[in-house]
Amino acid sequence: MTRQPVVFVSHGAPTLAAHPGRIGLAWQKLAQRPPRPDAIVVVSAHWQRPSLAITAAARPGQIFDFYGFPDHLYHLSYLPPGAPDLAHAITQRLQEYGLNCSLDAGRGLDHGVWVPLLSMYPDAGVPILALSLLSDSQPQSHLRVGEALAALSELNILVLGSGGLTHNLGYFGQIAEDGPALPFVQSFRHWMLDRLRSGQHEALLDYQQQAPDVARNHPTLEHLLPLFVCLGAAGPDSRAEIIDLGVHYGMLAMDAVIFTQEMA
Repeated sequence: MTRQPVVFVSHGAPTLAAHPGRIGLAWQKLAQRPPRPDAIVVVSAHWQRPSLAITAAARPGQIFDFYGFPDHLYHLSYLPPGAPDLAHAITQRLQEYGLNCSLDAGRGLDHGVWVPLLSMYPDAGVPILALSLLSDSQPQSHLRVGEALAALSELNILVLGSGGLTHNLGYFGQIAEDGPALPFVQSFRHWMLDRLRSGQHEALLDYQQQAPDVARNHPTLEHLLPLFVCLGAAGPDSRAEIIDLGVHYGMLAMDAVIFTQEMA
């Protein structure tokens, strides 16, 4: 018997919401794999708190947390239902695991949540919860958050990490969307993907010391942290399937990772 996978996506630029192209098609195909989840818990790079928080509204709003993009992006609508009872249950589970978590009834869904979901579940029919990152930016603490969420997969709840395998916007605009990847992006990307494929989780947790060109790919660390939540939620014996989606603008690696594990 199989359980719901754990998924990490690189959500890329907000323009993918209106022009998803082959990235959106890949996200759509990913979501078409059975079973359809009963709910989704999304950990987005765009929400960090000193301690964990989870959305608790029955109808969470939509946050347009980006600036200077074409006007039509600010008129896109993605308004799925929330899941207040599930938010409460997850909060209790995290607290039992020794992790402080609060309910946030006012927080909406940022673009790290709704941009990929527009392609994955365009009907907006699956209840969505957003769970914050921790502002400590430590891989190990986010792995622990994921470990506390591991049982959700067996309840047909999808844990979705939304960030970026690489993310340095200082290079944005220097290379066309379909232009060549910068060499330091490729070296870091290949290091990460090789260790995901081979299950070298300890090396991944130590990526800041072991991986090449870390600071050039992640001047701030928040876009990689959802990956570590996914590692924890999937478990040490999970298998990582890589969906190779290339590099946008020379510096945004768009790869997705599907973590699967057979139930006993």
